[in-house]
Amino acid sequence: MYREAYDRAKKSGDERRMADLDAAYQREQLLLEVLLDIRDGLGKPAAKAGTGADPIAALDTIRRITKLR
Repeated sequence: MYREAYDRAKKSGDERRMADLDAAYQREQLLLEVLLDIRDGLGKPAAKAGTGADPIAALDTIRRITKLR
């Protein structure tokens, strides 16, 4: 979808549209990665106390990423 629209914008020389489409594509990719990380985090069994990633730190990271929008 993005590729076809980007190619049309490129043919017409619309650099602003190309930049908008590129930014939208990158945003969608980042959101997909966040969702996959959340899915992976929810799918794993709970870590033993004192091992594994800190869930509070993970939530803080997600909060910071979503502020980039």
